[in-house]
Amino acid sequence: MTKPWHNSYDEGVPYTLAPYPDQTVHEILEETASKHPQLPACVTAPRELPVIGRPSVSITYRQLNDLADRFAAGLAAMGVQKGDRVALMYPNSTQFVIAFFGILKAGATVVAINPTYPAPQIAQQVTDSGARVAFCMSALYDRMVTVRNDASTPLERIIVSNVKEYFPGLIKTLFTLATERKDGHRIEQLDSPEDVWLQDMLSTYSASQRPSLTFTPAEDVAIFQYTGGTTGVPKGARATHKGLSTNAMQMEAWLRSANTASSSPSFLAAAPFYHVYGLVAVLIFAVKTAAPMYMVPDPRQTSEVLGMIDYFKPTIYMGVPALYNAINQHPDVKAGKYDLTSIDACVSGSAPLPADVKRRFEELTSGKLMEGFGMSETAVASHCNPVNGTNKEGSIGLPLPDVDSKIMSLEDGVTELPPGEIGELVIITPSMMLGYHNMPTETANALRNGMLYTGDIAYMDEEGYFFIVDRKKDMVLIGGYNVYPNNIDKVLFGHPKIIEAAVAGIPHPEKAGQEALKAWIVVEPGETLTAEEVIAFCEEQLAPYAVPRRIEFVSELPKSTVGKILRRELIKQETEQAQIPAV
Repeated sequence: MTKPWHNSYDEGVPYTLAPYPDQTVHEILEETASKHPQLPACVTAPRELPVIGRPSVSITYRQLNDLADRFAAGLAAMGVQKGDRVALMYPNSTQFVIAFFGILKAGATVVAINPTYPAPQIAQQVTDSGARVAFCMSALYDRMVTVRNDASTPLERIIVSNVKEYFPGLIKTLFTLATERKDGHRIEQLDSPEDVWLQDMLSTYSASQRPSLTFTPAEDVAIFQYTGGTTGVPKGARATHKGLSTNAMQMEAWLRSANTASSSPSFLAAAPFYHVYGLVAVLIFAVKTAAPMYMVPDPRQTSEVLGMIDYFKPTIYMGVPALYNAINQHPDVKAGKYDLTSIDACVSGSAPLPADVKRRFEELTSGKLMEGFGMSETAVASHCNPVNGTNKEGSIGLPLPDVDSKIMSLEDGVTELPPGEIGELVIITPSMMLGYHNMPTETANALRNGMLYTGDIAYMDEEGYFFIVDRKKDMVLIGGYNVYPNNIDKVLFGHPKIIEAAVAGIPHPEKAGQEALKAWIVVEPGETLTAEEVIAFCEEQLAPYAVPRRIEFVSELPKSTVGKILRRELIKQETEQAQIPAV
């Protein structure tokens, strides 16, 4: 059955890709390794030391598959069985990719943990998932040992890898001499005889020792993807092998026409792999298309991102608005130092994409930057603007092939609303999660009648484009009116002197039990702006009750590691300091 959005699809994008193959995620790697064994898979170009040029080390798809088999054999020897969970805490790197596929080949579930987390947050996810084995980089080993020493956690064994292991020879030597000890990468002795170095593990076991297992891709869980916790306690979304492989197929079909500047795609691997966005939209997508991944361990290092694009000429860069904006604002970009024209296609997720950021980035690269939408619960992408068709300002785009999307009444949750009316965004997709780990109530609230209730307030226009208005939990009640901070953010982004802004509801300082609106604003360097000017600008475009009367100018906004502005952190900071009086 055709949907309103099908008429807006790019030519050649099918409405359906069904039937989807019954394929595990690691079988995608095995297929690519069989067909393209000599193509580069992971490219490491370290930035830790000043060197001439950009020496790099690549491993091929055949090598990657072999190393993942060896990792799986090592896990099996440790007692890891099908269905067990294994924690993986590493930035984007060759080591992450080896471990990711090795864990899956061992029949276990990947629990990818943000490497910037402190020990208590790591312990929470290790304990909730039940992981008895963890893999981490040597600079994070002490933190993981602290987690193991907590008697309440199940962690028993740690596999450790030094970041230098896939550095070029000379750079590895210089790193060992100049940087390794100083930056905390060197470990003189492992904490426990149960712990093991990655390279010892890979040299001890052969690919032939990988366990022989039977998989049911639609039922076997590949990852626990913990939600960012920006709206409460992190929840472990359980994504199946088939869900992840299905979503990679959907994205490949959507972007097939984007790669026009070269014969084959290549990926800037800057979106963190420990987040489902980077995991599916970069890692799995790249492996499915036999594309090289140029590793960027820390995407917040804008100069490194620019250097990688300039040197390696990747064609696809999956990112978030804050990172695209950082490139736009970088002084070396404004000075024309970098060539960014290799970029053909970018999908922006995790936060609304301001029109000015999109426009400027496309001018710099001559590529296409499309706003999309996805969630941990949908194994990432569910909507995206078309590559060649109309990109509507403020829209998350159209549902991908085989994705159905509805707007349901906020009153009863079951009445489907017509185009133009605001309600809750509901998604039906073959890549949908099985549910949250150990959270039956939250699962029942999110998954109802075969549909995922996203918690996002949205509407659909007559042509099938969807627009997010705000998160249900971010909605503020002002004078009896529903106010959506996301809409106010968009207005503020339109001010020529504002480069970032966030609005949230705070407890009203004078009226107990009521809320007030506050805006936190980052001003363009070298410019000046007053609270009165901001308020006057908003009054020209917003209803009086939707104008924030409390303004704070800040140097930066708190963000998650994937670039999402943390409104809850701003509200928390507000409660910890004196209230700023209304203007």
